[in-house]
Amino acid sequence: MKTYPDCIPCFIRQSIDAARLVSDDPDFHEKILRRALKMAAEIDYSLPPPAMGRNLHRHLRELSAVSDPYREAKVRSNQYVLGILPELKKHLAQARDPFETALRLAMAGNVIDFGVKATLTESEIQGTIHQALTAHLDHQETAELFKQALRDSGAILYIGDNAGEIVFDRLFIETMQEMFGPLDLTFVVRGAPILNDATLEDAIQAGIDKVVTRVITNGDDAPGCLLEDCSEEFHRHLAKSDVVIAKGQGNFETLSEIPNEIYFLLKAKCQVIASDIGAKQGDLLFVRKPPGSKGT
Repeated sequence: MKTYPDCIPCFIRQSIDAARLVSDDPDFHEKILRRALKMAAEIDYSLPPPAMGRNLHRHLRELSAVSDPYREAKVRSNQYVLGILPELKKHLAQARDPFETALRLAMAGNVIDFGVKATLTESEIQGTIHQALTAHLDHQETAELFKQALRDSGAILYIGDNAGEIVFDRLFIETMQEMFGPLDLTFVVRGAPILNDATLEDAIQAGIDKVVTRVITNGDDAPGCLLEDCSEEFHRHLAKSDVVIAKGQGNFETLSEIPNEIYFLLKAKCQVIASDIGAKQGDLLFVRKPPGSKGT
C-alpha cells in the first residue's frame, strides 16, 4: 500500500507525541518537529506509510538517546490486559461459539495503537471489547475459510502488532490450539522498538511464548513488515507457512500487496485504511487476501 497525503498529518502528530514522551524541553520538541516536516516534504509516496514512520522514529531515538520511548507504556498495556484476562476468558467460557468470540476479541485488541492515538483509556479499551462482542460483523465466509485453512495447515505464521494487543492474540491462539491443535505456529514481533509495537520482551511478558511453537522477530524496526528489510528467518517462515495471519494497520499497509494468502485482523482506525479496504472508519475487520492477488 502506498502512502497518501492524508498520512502526513499523522506522521507529524506521531513525532510530536513521541518527542513529548522523551523530553519536556520545548526546544527539543521544535527540533523533532522541524526534522519531521523536512522529511515529510521529501517523502516517497510510492512506499508504504511504515517506511516513513520508521525513519521518523529512528531520528527521534538518535536525537534523544532514548532507545525505546514507549517502553513503560508497553509494559502498562500488557499488564492491563493480563489483568482483565480472567474476564475475557469468562466471555469465552459463556460463549456459544468460543472461536468466534476469541476472533472478535483479537480484532478488538488492535485498538491499543499509540501510532494512531497517543493516549488510550481503559474505558476506550472496554468500549471496543463491547463493540467486538455485540456488533454485527460481516465476516462469516472469511471465518469459515480460515477455519478450514487451520484444519488443513502445516505451518502457521501469526504476525503480531502492539503490546497489550498481543494478550488478546494469546487468547485467540489458545482457542485455535484447543480447537485445531496442536498447531505449528510461529509468532512474529518487531526486531527493535518502534512506537508501542511488540518486541520479543513484550511477547514474553504477555506469555505468548507459552502458547506457540516459537517466537521470532522480523528483524526490522518498522511499524509493519517492510519485506526488503526483514530477516532471512522471517522470509523462511513466511515462505513455508500454509496460513498467514497479520494483525493491525501497519502489517496491512506493508503486506497487502504480496502474493501470499493472508488473513488480516484489524480495527480501521483511519480513513485511509478504511477506504483502501472498502470499510468504514472504526470498523472491526477480518479480511482475506487470496493467494496471488494484490489488496483485499
